[in-house]
Amino acid sequence: MVLSKIKTYGNLVMFSHTIFSLPFAFVSMLIAANGMPSFRVFFWIAMAFLGARTGANAINRLIDKDIDAKNPRTANRHMPRGAVKIKEVIMLVVISFALLALSAFMLNPLCAALLPVAIFLFILYSYTKRFTWACHIVLGIISGGAPVGAWIAVTGKISWISLVLGAANALWVAGFDIIYGSQDVDFDRKEGLFSIPAVFGIENALIISSLFHAAAVTILIYIYFIAHMSWLFLIGIAIVSILLVIEHKMVSPTNLTNVNIASYGINQIVSIVFLVFSVADIFLMR
Repeated sequence: MVLSKIKTYGNLVMFSHTIFSLPFAFVSMLIAANGMPSFRVFFWIAMAFLGARTGANAINRLIDKDIDAKNPRTANRHMPRGAVKIKEVIMLVVISFALLALSAFMLNPLCAALLPVAIFLFILYSYTKRFTWACHIVLGIISGGAPVGAWIAVTGKISWISLVLGAANALWVAGFDIIYGSQDVDFDRKEGLFSIPAVFGIENALIISSLFHAAAVTILIYIYFIAHMSWLFLIGIAIVSILLVIEHKMVSPTNLTNVNIASYGINQIVSIVFLVFSVADIFLMR
């Protein structure tokens, strides 16, 4: 019974999608510490990430439950079909944000000071599609906060490298979220919701997504120089670039059949490639 509930909650908050920010946070932590930080710091970073990721997705599901119920694509999600009760999700949000808060205070004063900003952004994102097409960018910024937060957790301060890592993470996530949002254009327009595909059209949205990903790769190449990475890191970025090209070849304004594979499937591989080559670079070449 308990394991079944844990699995249900994990599916509710799309726990498998943790991989979209975790590699950037982990790499940022390793660069900041020039290797592994102390176990204490690593533990509280992991707890902060778990609390933030779970709480942010749970509150998104809670706030969007009525919209999800109307959309045929999402009507079978946990909350619309009654698999999870509202009070359960509220409790999950409270526990998750409490874990995030505890972790922030256990790390350092700057982490604690920035805690309200993080929670505000988590809540804000769930409402953005109701008033701005920049919802994808807000999601990217939130995801990009992971490497910045990991750096602060290790060093107690913000650095240029952490901000650049955050920018790469933000542009990458925003780019594939635009692709994902293309499948809801008709529904969004009907319901008066905002997204880049709904406002600018699918063709323009896919171009914007491509530009975001091109910028993300450019920034990753810049990180090679400022973080003093080696050829291993560059090989990883080259593979990432090829995967992103494949991703954009899989979708077009007239063929959105492969949207889920392009936006999530390919990018899960991108995450793993970035993580493996970056970690190998840090531990083998330094």
